[in-house]
Amino acid sequence: MRKLLTLGLLAVSAVSAFAQANNGWLKVEEAVAAAVKGPQVTVVHFWAPWCPNSKAELAKQGWSTFLAINTDVKFIFVTVRSTDDGKALLVESGIGPQPNLTLLHHPNHVRKGEGSIQTFMDIPMAWIPTTWVFRDGKLRYALNYGEVRFPLLQQLIRDAANPWEH
Repeated sequence: MRKLLTLGLLAVSAVSAFAQANNGWLKVEEAVAAAVKGPQVTVVHFWAPWCPNSKAELAKQGWSTFLAINTDVKFIFVTVRSTDDGKALLVESGIGPQPNLTLLHHPNHVRKGEGSIQTFMDIPMAWIPTTWVFRDGKLRYALNYGEVRFPLLQQLIRDAANPWEH
């Protein structure tokens, strides 16, 4: 019984830590937390300009086409694990001028090992690229391993936009 109570308190503590938008977070984390609070579906995409999977997602205008199709969705691209903010590569791939897009750069540039970013807004993040779908300030879906498949992401956006009645 004592162990169960302890686990319950730990779970409540984790939720409370996530709810506090500046519990030791970096400015980039606070900015994303503020942006995902609204009722609009928001996609947060973590990528790196050196990452082969991130580059593959940019190929053939994948992301630029997806942004153009989903004008009612907010997108936030966060460059991580890189000293290069990646804006030149994004512009080359047709990404940057979209009104529904915000570009941010995480200051921790360590690629792997000690000091590498492991969480963002207290949510585990182990792989690049990583794509999260939020609505109402809550993480609805997380694609945490490898290249995003745009038809799957489109379905997750539709599902996140639907009211949750159960």
